[in-house]
Amino acid sequence: MNNKRTLQALALSLSLLLTLSPGAYAALTTKQAGQLLEEFYIDEVPPSVLAQPTIPEMLEALGDPYTEYFPPQDYQSFLSSMSDISLVGIGVTFQVTEEGLYLNEILEHSPAEAGGLRPGDLIIAIDGRSVLGQDSDTITGWIRGEEGSTVSVTYLREGQKETTVTLVRALVVVAATTTQLIDDHIGYIRCSTFGDETYGHFKEGMETYGDKATVWIVDLRSNLGGSTEAATNAAGLFAGSGEMAYLRDGSNQYGAYFYSETPKTLYPVIVLMDFYSASSSELFASIIRDYQAGIIIGSRSYGKGVAQQVLDQQYDPELFADGDAIKITSHRFYSPAGNTTDQIGVIPDLLVPPEMAGNVAYLLAGSAPTSDTSGTLKVDLGWRWYVDLQTAINEDPEALQLLLNALPVNKDLWLGTGGPNGWQRTDAASVAREQSLEYTLPQFSDQSESLYDTALSVLKTFSLIHGREDGAFHPRDTLTRAELCQLLAIALNCTVPEGESSFTDVPADAWYTPAIVAMTQLGLVNGTGDGTFSPDSAIDHQQFITIMGRLSQRLNMYFYNAILETPAETINTPELSGYADWAKPSAWLLSYSQKGYFGNTLSLLWADAANIESLQFTTRDEAAYTIYRILSYTGILPA
Repeated sequence: MNNKRTLQALALSLSLLLTLSPGAYAALTTKQAGQLLEEFYIDEVPPSVLAQPTIPEMLEALGDPYTEYFPPQDYQSFLSSMSDISLVGIGVTFQVTEEGLYLNEILEHSPAEAGGLRPGDLIIAIDGRSVLGQDSDTITGWIRGEEGSTVSVTYLREGQKETTVTLVRALVVVAATTTQLIDDHIGYIRCSTFGDETYGHFKEGMETYGDKATVWIVDLRSNLGGSTEAATNAAGLFAGSGEMAYLRDGSNQYGAYFYSETPKTLYPVIVLMDFYSASSSELFASIIRDYQAGIIIGSRSYGKGVAQQVLDQQYDPELFADGDAIKITSHRFYSPAGNTTDQIGVIPDLLVPPEMAGNVAYLLAGSAPTSDTSGTLKVDLGWRWYVDLQTAINEDPEALQLLLNALPVNKDLWLGTGGPNGWQRTDAASVAREQSLEYTLPQFSDQSESLYDTALSVLKTFSLIHGREDGAFHPRDTLTRAELCQLLAIALNCTVPEGESSFTDVPADAWYTPAIVAMTQLGLVNGTGDGTFSPDSAIDHQQFITIMGRLSQRLNMYFYNAILETPAETINTPELSGYADWAKPSAWLLSYSQKGYFGNTLSLLWADAANIESLQFTTRDEAAYTIYRILSYTGILPA
């Protein structure tokens, strides 16, 4: 069975849920809240936080959007948000468009199903009132009502004449996780949150369709997270047994989540993500990637790499006697490969607009040809995926165009030439040209000047680097301190904090100020020691390598631990005699700490650290390549 092991003995609920708005405050006193923060918060709590007169002011001063207090009613809402929902209505899910309510799903055995509504129908009026221009809350209020009451719905189907049907409202259950079979071979799981019922829903769905599904799609778009255990167990159904996640507390103590059962499928899974896929959703996707159980399609995810402990009556019946609770950020979490999603999020294998991620996934979910490869495109993304080009052009050319443009240049493509095994190597540009589709080569205008052409193209494909205002990258130019901050902010998909820079030479309205503020608050860069930053100054190699060492430690727990666990005499090697003492740990970390399969040393720099002139200025080319190497080596960048 599944086994969760943590280094703390307390039976607490560990949550990776992203919550976007604070609740009201009551019950718990500021003194009690302060004591809980000091005991459980992942970082040291400043005295200024504890001195605040109210809990709202205390948590605002803490500056952590994930640490929250819940009065009883808000706590029940919080718990309900991670469960199936029972409500009285007609049993539809929809999205508001300019033309009306587009019906995404009709629930089984619902009033809407009994009334003949279908997915794709467009509701334009409810009880004679037009829905145009109304928000979703207002429309939901019109649809819901007392059980047994009636509501009239006017809709359009495929642009034809209006149809009005009267429905009898009933109690319907909206499952947080649903499974269906598409085209008799695609298992589609839609998961809106990870709660106590999620693992059971996943398992039941996979057992129901497991003998038919030859590929799975797990849709985590707009899934804000939830229970860590639910996410790791659900991912284990695809990845199989092993360590699913690691968590580190403020004392650098680690816990781990394990899954001990065999996978429920031997076929791959495609995970769909968007910006609102957060926390447990990001952990689920990271597990799938690290175990090479499938691929990820969509946009970069939110970037929440911390977990919270929920303290409620289960923790202390007297302290939370009113049914209130407090959620405190207590751990940083890491994927099986040791990577964090904090700030950087999850970078998909195919970066496409989230609203088209399902279309692209559907193209890739085609069956492998058995007798004739003609007209089939074979795509190597770890797993082999097969696209019927004629069907794609006829039914969804936009999705095919997005797929071709999202493919990194280092991925292998083959075009079927006939027979059961006829394949010819090709590339995305050639396929796009043959199918009369637009294609943009992921290159800068001056990329021929770079020593690391493939690295630049891959980074550009994933929008991890930008050029200068003229659109060129200028690879041989010297890198300034401001440009480095901008490069890192883009690569990390960084949230820009509020407030002005503390450096006297970093004006509020400068193009680089948000990046400098963000990188400073993340602890990756420092000033020059006199209250200035010198944004236009060139950065030398040992300064740059030091910052890259901090970056690797932030992104991956194995790099973080390597510095802590390695004796000083190991780091102070003769090869690093040309570096300042403060730069040696990072130079050693990036050039000598990592070993290959045969015990060989792997450098993540553009050269062995001993052969790099430490005081020579860093080029933009060297900076981009090092970022590429770190992200690729850790597996944060798709392989």
